Amino acid sequence: MTRHILLPVLGFLLLWEGMVTLAGLPRFLLPAPSAIAATLWDQRALIGYHALVTTGTLLAGLSLGSALGVALALWLALSPAALRLLRPVLVFSQTIPVFALAPLLVLWFGYGFGAKIATAVLVIFFPVASAFLDALLRTPAPLLNMAQVMGAGRARLLWRIRLPAARGGLASGLRLAAVYAPIGAVLGEWVGGSKGLGYLMLLANGRAKTDLVFAALLALACLTLVLTAGTDRLARRLEGEREGQRACGTPGSTQSIS
Repeated sequence: MTRHILLPVLGFLLLWEGMVTLAGLPRFLLPAPSAIAATLWDQRALIGYHALVTTGTLLAGLSLGSALGVALALWLALSPAALRLLRPVLVFSQTIPVFALAPLLVLWFGYGFGAKIATAVLVIFFPVASAFLDALLRTPAPLLNMAQVMGAGRARLLWRIRLPAARGGLASGLRLAAVYAPIGAVLGEWVGGSKGLGYLMLLANGRAKTDLVFAALLALACLTLVLTAGTDRLARRLEGEREGQRACGTPGSTQSIS
């Protein structure tokens, strides 16, 4: 499996190196992979510092955005009136690009960490809230009917039946959030940051240091791979707990609902 991945990547890099060398392309236009690797090593301290800043933005944005998304989904699942009122607003909000809100975010949260986190949260929030809410609302009707017959109220239905059954939806939302988190973090660093890989890319691009831009992109890709791998592991645990409850009978045992 590893060979099937490494061979195409190695072939692409060799083709890239040969094309740049034969065409004599200037370094500021398209650097060769060897030049990018050299820059990555020479500037490892600088790139490492900005990567740590971006890691903090990623983790803070992912944690806060996911928590807010889960909280909103739970509230809307408990309140039909709020669901009817806010669900169209949530859908409409996704028609507005987050980048278009960037000047307002900088105005409201200041130029720095606050604006970066706000941008990341906005990007991450909707996938988690949407996937988890849909899963909560798609709980099998027979389970809900059985619990209601046994005298379960709305809150108990949520915690004992809907929440365990919706773990798969939450896992899907977290996976999407892990994919979108780097986009939100870098976007926040572009518009409201003075540190981080996004800021470093802008700075390097303005100075025509394209090799440094590619090196920062490579560092960001590595961060994204680690983040998605960790999130996928968490999502698998959520799905595993759900499957375990299914094997025992039902999501959230109905034997102790009332």
